[in-house]
Amino acid sequence: KRGGRGKLVFRLFFCGCSGTLPHFLEEPVDAYIVKSNPIKLRCQARPALQIFFKCNGEWVHQSQHMSQEHTDMGTGLKIREVMINVSRQQVEDFHGPEDYWCLCVAWSHLGTSKSRKATVRIAYLRKNFEQDPQGTEVPLNGMIVLHCRPPEGVPVAEVEWLKNEEPLSSEGVVETRGDHNLIISEARLSDSGNYTCVANNIVAKRRSATATVVVYVDGGWGEWSEWSVCSSDCERQRSRECTAPEPKHGGRLCDGVAVATDNCTGGLCTQNRKLIHDVKPQGVENSSDVALYSGLAAGVVTVVLLIIAVTLYRRSQSEYGVDVIDSSALTGANPLLINSSMQPDLTVSRTYTSPMCFQDSIDKELMAERSLLDPLPDLKVKDLSIASPGVAERAEYHVMSHPQTFPRGLAPDYRAVGTTLGRRGKNLFTPQVSLTPSRPLHKATAVFGHAGGRLVVPNTGISLLVPHGGIAEDTTWEMYMIINQEDSSTVSEEEAEIFLSPAVTYGPPGLDLSCPIAMTIAHCAEVAADNWTIRLKRQTQDNKWEEVMSVDEESTSCYCLLEAQRCHVLLEHPGRYTLVGEPLNQEAAKRLRLAVFGSPDTSNSLGFTLRVYCVDDTPDAFQEVAVGERSRGGRLLEEPKMMLFRGNTFSLQVSIQDVPQLLWSIKPFTTCQEFSFSQVWASNQRPLQCAFSLERYSHSSSQLSCKISIRQVKGEEQILQVYTSVVESEKGVVPFFTQSDCTIISQTGSRAFKIPLSIRQRISATFDTANAKGKDWQLLAQKLHIDRNLCYFACQESPSSVILSLWEVQHQDSGDLDSLASALEEISKVQSPRQTFEKGFKYSQTPL
Repeated sequence: KRGGRGKLVFRLFFCGCSGTLPHFLEEPVDAYIVKSNPIKLRCQARPALQIFFKCNGEWVHQSQHMSQEHTDMGTGLKIREVMINVSRQQVEDFHGPEDYWCLCVAWSHLGTSKSRKATVRIAYLRKNFEQDPQGTEVPLNGMIVLHCRPPEGVPVAEVEWLKNEEPLSSEGVVETRGDHNLIISEARLSDSGNYTCVANNIVAKRRSATATVVVYVDGGWGEWSEWSVCSSDCERQRSRECTAPEPKHGGRLCDGVAVATDNCTGGLCTQNRKLIHDVKPQGVENSSDVALYSGLAAGVVTVVLLIIAVTLYRRSQSEYGVDVIDSSALTGANPLLINSSMQPDLTVSRTYTSPMCFQDSIDKELMAERSLLDPLPDLKVKDLSIASPGVAERAEYHVMSHPQTFPRGLAPDYRAVGTTLGRRGKNLFTPQVSLTPSRPLHKATAVFGHAGGRLVVPNTGISLLVPHGGIAEDTTWEMYMIINQEDSSTVSEEEAEIFLSPAVTYGPPGLDLSCPIAMTIAHCAEVAADNWTIRLKRQTQDNKWEEVMSVDEESTSCYCLLEAQRCHVLLEHPGRYTLVGEPLNQEAAKRLRLAVFGSPDTSNSLGFTLRVYCVDDTPDAFQEVAVGERSRGGRLLEEPKMMLFRGNTFSLQVSIQDVPQLLWSIKPFTTCQEFSFSQVWASNQRPLQCAFSLERYSHSSSQLSCKISIRQVKGEEQILQVYTSVVESEKGVVPFFTQSDCTIISQTGSRAFKIPLSIRQRISATFDTANAKGKDWQLLAQKLHIDRNLCYFACQESPSSVILSLWEVQHQDSGDLDSLASALEEISKVQSPRQTFEKGFKYSQTPL
C-alpha cells in the first residue's frame, strides 16, 4: 500500500506545512483621524492560519476583526487579510508615554511573525500662525525676508506663498527656505505686492495675515546744467533734476537744492558805492538790539515770579520744614471696568477700586476685648497696667512736631553725613540715594512717635508699618518712602536676574527703632510653581546691589513672607530695597498688565489713536501709565487684563484686528507690532507702548469697534475688545482716577492697627514666655501660618509682637480679626504633654 495513498499523505503534509514563517504582504501604515471619522488598519500575510491585531500592548478582541482569506493560485498557499477600525474616542482615551499604536501578529505551523508598528494620531491644524509675515519696505536691489511660522498641526502643515492671491513663481530669484521663510536676495520693482503664507494639511488650510511689500527707489540727482549768464544783480544760476533715478514707490527725494546761485563778479559788484555783501536794510541793527533787550528783560521777570511762587507754595504745603509733594498727583489710577461681553453705555462713568486704600477704621475700644481672648480662659495673662489709648494715640497726624523729632536740624547726639544722618557708635547703612532716576518718583512722608503707625504710597502696593513702641517715648521721627523703577541691567553682572518689583527706599538713614518695621512690596512674579529663585537685595553706597536673603532661606537678619502678588519684609536698617528673580527654567513667568487707551488725533479731525501698554503687573507701574494718559486726555477703553509672559526667549506681538474696513483705514505697516523678548523680560525703564493710528472715511462714523490681540509667540494670548465713541459730544468722562479714594498717606496710633493695643500686649505677654502647656510664640506662629524661618523671631526681644506685626500687614486690606480669633481658639484646645500623659494613664487603669 505504498502507492498513491502514501503519496497523497506526503502531498497533504507538504501543502500544509511547507515554507517558513508567515510573510507580510501588507503591513499597517501610520494613519490620522480627521474630525470624527474612524480609520482602518490592514494586514495581509501568507502562509497564515490566523492574524490578530495588538494595540498599545493589548490584544484586540476577536469580534473587532474583519478577516477574509483566499489561496494564491501560483503557490497554493493561503493568504489571510485582516482589518480593524480605530475611532477617535479610542485614541483620546489612551494616555501613554507614546502615540497610540497597533501591529499585526500572524501564525503558521512554523511559528509567528510581527508586522511593523503603525501609529494613529488625531489630525488637527490650529488657527493662528506662530509667526505672521510682516510688511516691509526695502530699497531697489535690497533683500526681502518674510518670516512665516505655520500653525501647529498634525501632520505638519505644508507651506506655500501667494503673491497678490496667486501662487508665487520663483523665477530663479525667490528662495523658500526649509523654515518656510521667503527670501528675495535682490528686490525688483515688480516684487512689490501683497504676500500671504498659506499652511495646509489633511485637516484644513490656513492663511496668514497679508504682508505688504514695497520696493522703493530713492531719488538721485542728474548732472548740472551750464551756468546762466551773469544778471544785472551780479548773480548766475544753474539747475539739476532728480531723475537719476527718479524716486518711486515712496522713495526719498533728492537731498540738496535743485537750483544753485553764485556771485559772478567775485564780490566786486557795488551798490550805492558799497560792496553788495556789506549792504544791509535800514533799521535791521536797531530792531535786532531792541528785540534782544526785550527778550532778556522778559526772561528775568519770569524767573523772579517763578521763584516767588515756588517759595510760597512750599511754605503753604509743609508744616515740618520739608517739601511735601502734591499727593493728588499720586492718587489712584482706577481704570474703567467694562464687561467685554456687553456694549457699554459710553455716557456712564465707572471706576475700579484699589486694594491699597485705608478702610474707615472702627473704634476698637468699643470692641469687647473679652470676645477675642475668650478662647483662652486657661491662659494666665501677666498683670499689665494698660491704660486706654488717649487722645494722642487717636490722632491722625501730628499738627506740631515734637521737640525731639528727627531728622530736624542736628540733635545733640547726631552729626551730618553727606546728605544723610548717622549716629555715633553705630554702623548704620547710609546709601547715597539718587533723586534723578530714569522713572518718576513717588514719595510719602509722615511723622511717627511711640504709638507707631502706617505709611502708604497711594496706589502703588507699597506700605510701611511702624509697630507700637518701636520709637522711644518723647521722640518722633519724620519718616519717608520713595519708589522708583530700576533698569534690570543694573541689578548684577549676571544676566539671569531681573527686577520683579520697584526699588523702595525708606528712611531717614539714622532711624533708631527697638523692633523691626514691616514693609509690603508688590511684585510681578508668578510664584504658583517653583520656577524662580527670588531674593531681597539692598543698594550699597557705591550703587551696587547686594543680597540680603533669599526668600526661601533661613536668616536672622531679615524675614520675607512671599505671597502671590506681594512680599512682606521685616527690616531693621533703612535703605533702598528691591526684589529680584532668577528663573530656574523657561517655565518661569512674570505677570504683565495689558491696557488700551484712546484719544482723538489733534492734528486730524478724522483721526483716532489707540495706545496699547504692556507693563509689569504691579500697581505702581500702571499708575505711571494712568498719570501719563490723564495728562494727554486719554480714555481707558477696556478693562486691563493680566497675561503671563514666560522666559522662553520668544517675543511679544501686538496686532489690531476686525477693524471695519468700509468705515476706517489704518496706517500701513502698523497692523502688527512686535517687542523683542529682552524688551519685555529684562527692562523696567519706560512702559512698553505701541500705537495704532486710524482714520475714519466720514464724520458720520462715530463708533469704533475692533480687537487688540496681545500674544507671546509660544505662549499666552489676551484679547482687548474696543468699542467706543470717537465723537467729542458723545464721549463720556471716564475717571480712572477717583478724587476721594486712596488719598490717605499715613495713619498713626490705634487707627493704624487692626488689633487693639491692649489685646496685642496681652497676647505678647502670654506667648513670649514658654509655659508648661507648650503654648508659646512658636505655637502662635504655627497657627497663624507664619511658621517658617523661626530663628528670626527667636532673636527678637518680643517674638509674639513681631509675629503680630507680620499678621497686621498680611491683613491690612481686610480688617478681619476672625483668623486671629480662630487661631487663638485652636491654641486653647491644645493639651500639654502632661495632660496627654495623665489622660493616657487614667485610661490604662480602667478595668476591661
